[in-house]
Amino acid sequence: MIILSLLYSCKNNDKKLPILTDGVTERQVNGKTVIDTVYKKISDFSFLNQDSVLISNKYFDGKIYVADFFFTSCPTICPIMHRNLKKVFEKYKGNPDVMLLSHTIDYRHDIPSKLKAYKHKLGADSEQWQYVWGKRDLIYGLAQKDYLVSVNEDKAAPGGYVHQGYLVLVDKYRRVRGAYDGTLSEQVDNLMKDMDILLKEN
Repeated sequence: MIILSLLYSCKNNDKKLPILTDGVTERQVNGKTVIDTVYKKISDFSFLNQDSVLISNKYFDGKIYVADFFFTSCPTICPIMHRNLKKVFEKYKGNPDVMLLSHTIDYRHDIPSKLKAYKHKLGADSEQWQYVWGKRDLIYGLAQKDYLVSVNEDKAAPGGYVHQGYLVLVDKYRRVRGAYDGTLSEQVDNLMKDMDILLKEN
């Protein structure tokens, strides 16, 4: 069972963000049962970015990052999500401890060159915001099992895909620390506040 554990620092009453966990495990130490918390961690991944360069989870080592799932021809929530995410990009532009990672779910059409054109049109020409393409099962599996974001193909849906518009905040240990509705400005404001908290924590 997935448990969201809320941790707060007793010292100076500094707030710490929730850490998503996969539950607990038990082990025996000197005849006593010790319970360990198992934190949910983003799996290893490797995708082609907008420049057709293979990047992996190691590219984000030691940084916090915000992940989302979209497609370039999306006629519904994606333009709103990325306009809001652009605010996050602008606030943290040049900060070496912050990255953004957008995964396309349109594995048929959103080849790297198309992602690059989309990225340029948005005005996100920086290595700090990566757009990535991967095989269907890899992208969809990562979205659903690790980031807990629902994505799927649906011929009846506008654009042929359905997906949630969450912006997922990940810490430098690849643990999920929050999820925010990218279509709502107030939620994106909360994301940035939480990013400031996480940067202080790190």
